[in-house]
Amino acid sequence: MQQHQLEKIKNGKGFIAALDQSGGSTPKALAAYGVPETAFSNEDEMFDLVHQMRTRIITSPAFNPEHILGAILFEQTMDSKIDGKYTGDYLAEEKGIVPFLKVDLGLAEESNGVQLMKPITDLDDKLRRANERHIFGTKMRSVIKEPNAEGIKAVVDQQFEVGKQIIAAGLVPIIEPEVDINSTEKEKCEEMLKEEILRHLNDLSEDQPVMLKLTIPTVANTYKELIDHPRVVRVVALSGGYSTDVANQKLKENDGLIASFSRALSQDLNVNQTDEEFNAELEKAVKSIYEASI
Repeated sequence: MQQHQLEKIKNGKGFIAALDQSGGSTPKALAAYGVPETAFSNEDEMFDLVHQMRTRIITSPAFNPEHILGAILFEQTMDSKIDGKYTGDYLAEEKGIVPFLKVDLGLAEESNGVQLMKPITDLDDKLRRANERHIFGTKMRSVIKEPNAEGIKAVVDQQFEVGKQIIAAGLVPIIEPEVDINSTEKEKCEEMLKEEILRHLNDLSEDQPVMLKLTIPTVANTYKELIDHPRVVRVVALSGGYSTDVANQKLKENDGLIASFSRALSQDLNVNQTDEEFNAELEKAVKSIYEASI
């Protein structure tokens, strides 16, 4: 773990960009960017196109360390290069932005009102490669839809169990138990989730730092206790399907919570924009998310 990167993530002003759409969500991300499914005929071509999109975002002058602390990458993005450097090295060395890697393999079927992560069968290999590629931390996502005590406990237990493996490999895990924004009992889910997370945080030792990525809560400052916890490096918020404006407004109501937005960052970008238009739209999004985060 790089000490200066840890310091930047812990105390820096700004937000974390989520550039980690994977298999299932990639066609949707490309379509939103103006690239139809007819533009590619297999997965390799699809990932080449999404890497071009991410490269355009990362190399833009609007994507800068004054506003952006870190960026979460998909595995293929980590293994791809920008201007001859692996993406993580390009981010760290050319941009001064801390690289993270999405490590989960997607969601299992819903059970007990939640979706656990599918078993991460290649985790050891991913962590080894992440270290070789100078990645700072990881991210993994589960989803909570109902206030089911057994389900929520299972989600948090799984997240922290895998998180400890990640810490043992020298990386900082972002633990992401997302509460579905469409849940009819979202607030209740969030209260139960907070208690489960606290239970696990209190069992961690000083050399086991974690980050949390949570849905912006219904009741402002629900997660303040987590933000202030000595084992927590930073708590970041996902946009969860909210538009940029709504997500930013909700974020501003929560002290110490910063953004880790994906769709809200790129929703107004289009493959057919000139570089000038593209950079202007990205700058607008970056500045609005930054303002909401600080």
